[in-house]
Amino acid sequence: MTATQHFVFALVEDFTHIAFSCAVDPLRIANLIRGEELYRWSYASLSGETVASSDGTTILVHHAFHALPACDRLFVLSGIGMHSKDHAELIAALRHADRHGRARIGALCSGAYVLAKGGFLNGMQAAIHWEYHDLVMEEFPEINLVRNVFVVDERHITASGGTATADLMLHLIERDHGKDLAVAVADQMVYNAVRDSSAAQKVSLQSRNGMRNPHLVRAIDIMSRNIETPRSPSQIAREVGISLRQMERLFGKYLNSSPKKYYMELRLDKSRNLLVQTDRSVMEIALACGFENSGTFSRVYRTAFGVTPMMQRGKLK
Repeated sequence: MTATQHFVFALVEDFTHIAFSCAVDPLRIANLIRGEELYRWSYASLSGETVASSDGTTILVHHAFHALPACDRLFVLSGIGMHSKDHAELIAALRHADRHGRARIGALCSGAYVLAKGGFLNGMQAAIHWEYHDLVMEEFPEINLVRNVFVVDERHITASGGTATADLMLHLIERDHGKDLAVAVADQMVYNAVRDSSAAQKVSLQSRNGMRNPHLVRAIDIMSRNIETPRSPSQIAREVGISLRQMERLFGKYLNSSPKKYYMELRLDKSRNLLVQTDRSVMEIALACGFENSGTFSRVYRTAFGVTPMMQRGKLK
């Protein structure tokens, strides 16, 4: 009889339900297939009574954050709006569990933000849902944020959420009980596209556009890595090794855009994420997205989205 592993899921209000289901069900199915209790699981919340997911589902829980039990693995799971919540009690409980060796701590979906807030991920690689990359990179530059679906080769395991949580659980099942069981669990889930940790979160540019041109992919990668200090199209073309005219033709053919327009859209997308997800000033966001001053940023933003940066924030209140 294999020793049962106990997983505790610390659920933050408005947690993402799909990540929750993809975390628990592989464990349930593993027990079902093997006919023994390989895993058991329980839930914790701030109140110690219930917690609601972002889709309105209410979950009865077993523990309060201040009374987390000793367990094999403790995963923090949150969802939308996690950056605007008070995580002090949960972070204190996590530090206590970590200090006393009461659990191996990890995070699912935006739960990595909570670990980052508590300083758990400093100097480590970590994964978080792609929607929160800009926020975490700006707020916690000491973390080596990657776009992988999950990260397991660190002290604190992180998964980016959604079905990536199932990928992580299948990886852990394989590590604990062998590949045959992990494959059998995936088959029961009718999940035939299991990804390893090196897989990227978002569908690649090539897949989205049926495009395989390496020069275009390289140009967009340069743009994505140089948002704060934008490069000119001619500089990017030189680095890629093609003429500016060639690069313009590639952007027109595959993306129905120009290099300049596409680059601006990348910068504005990041600025909108920072406006919505952080309390940084408009000027700070302008500089982080490559604008020389807030006036220019506001004019360009309004042209693109029909509202000023301050109006964008007002829409959320």
